[in-house]
Amino acid sequence: MKYIHTDAAPQPAGHYSQAVVYGGVVYVAGMLGHDPANPDGDIGGPAEQARQALKNVEKVLEAAGSGLDSVVRMEIFVSDVEHWGPVNQVYAEVMGDHKPARAIVPVKRFRDPYVLEIVATAALGR
Repeated sequence: MKYIHTDAAPQPAGHYSQAVVYGGVVYVAGMLGHDPANPDGDIGGPAEQARQALKNVEKVLEAAGSGLDSVVRMEIFVSDVEHWGPVNQVYAEVMGDHKPARAIVPVKRFRDPYVLEIVATAALGR
């Protein structure tokens, strides 16, 4: 197993890695819409948080030697089904023609002020 760390994505807030590479697969931990370059900035609503969370996933994947184009599955957890539309729109813009398997799962809530978290699994390499 190889543990992945990059300063370009939010630092783990507990006993976990940003990602783990094992058997040619990159397992990315849940990423919030937190901007590590602007930690005190406004995180915005669901669309802005989705864009930043996807950027965080991308940065971790790049640190592992992979990328968004190698994602095979994503899970997006949202605190309200009302966020589905704006999150889906941003997701489609960012992912383009690449359409990995995906689930959007409503959950009760996140640590304020976050409204979503994204988990990804990707193939190693590009």
